[in-house]
Amino acid sequence: MQIDGHHTLTYVVARFAGISHHNAEIVAYSAQYVDEATNDKPIYFDNGAMFDRIVSAHKMLDYRNTQELANHLVWIPFHFLPGNQGLPWDITPDGSFIHRLVCKPDSYVARDMLHMVATHWDKPFAAHLMGIAMHVYADTFAHQGFAGVIHDYNIVNELDSSSTSTLEGIKDRLMSQGISSASPLGHGAALSFPDRPYASWSYINGEGLPVKRNNTAIYLDAANAMCKVLQCWNSGDTQINVDEQPGLTSEQYSIIEQTFLELDDDDGHARHAKWIKKLQQGSFGFEPVNLSFDKDGSNSWKVIARGHGSIQDDDKVVYHYTDDFLHSDWKKFHDALKTYRLELIRDILPRYGICVA
Repeated sequence: MQIDGHHTLTYVVARFAGISHHNAEIVAYSAQYVDEATNDKPIYFDNGAMFDRIVSAHKMLDYRNTQELANHLVWIPFHFLPGNQGLPWDITPDGSFIHRLVCKPDSYVARDMLHMVATHWDKPFAAHLMGIAMHVYADTFAHQGFAGVIHDYNIVNELDSSSTSTLEGIKDRLMSQGISSASPLGHGAALSFPDRPYASWSYINGEGLPVKRNNTAIYLDAANAMCKVLQCWNSGDTQINVDEQPGLTSEQYSIIEQTFLELDDDDGHARHAKWIKKLQQGSFGFEPVNLSFDKDGSNSWKVIARGHGSIQDDDKVVYHYTDDFLHSDWKKFHDALKTYRLELIRDILPRYGICVA
């Protein structure tokens, strides 16, 4: 998913699940910030304090994408959660390890991840952790059929879509072939097609099997599943009995479906801007809201948390420390991020016989 999915869709689904505006805004910002946390340099303060952080994303042209460890620490846990071939932990799948890494929608691994997240609902970073979980959970739907490593399984051939013109289709196929040959990481060779809520598309995967996708149907399934998880949170169901929750109403389902089909810009930021406008107009059945996502500016979580640093003689950036930093959304997000990655890699994936990083 792109920013329209991880930010505005997540916010709307959270409100539909009964979450307050305040918490829904934190969940949505955190869900999108998973794609923006690309810097792992420590933060230095003028009183001698430090804060360490980790990354949850690399830009597609980042050199780190060619490093196996970086892929194991970023793409696998945060964007392509291994699906274990759709099987529970106590059944050993047949086939090679790569098949266990392939992302599957709403897998047993995903359910265990959600249960882990629920054990932290009493923490100050609970809403931030829920946002991270919603990013990962949504991507199990959007990124299904791909793995978060460089592998021939991710090769895409004969990429085609009714959503593009003939000329654009030729350009897409040429680009897809180039990525498939050079660095088949995740859904890179499928370009942005998995991230467009309105698109229908098809391809031949790395094992020669034909795949057809209707993103609108897939995204609606994701939105409904996300709603059920957020309803668990809202009701305090720490056992994450997702299947006992009602999910979206028929009216809410229709509103989201209409929005997916209506907003058919190829660029995710253009779609996001239109979601924002709809929220300001009160188009989703709750009061109008001014939602925004400021990644780097004065209203961004990181600037609010640490201010603007000054460069020292050794070229180190140093920030002025206040106790408010300890309670900032930016710190809570990174606390949640570190907790999530540690427990997923250390506890959940090994339960399925999956060892990464």
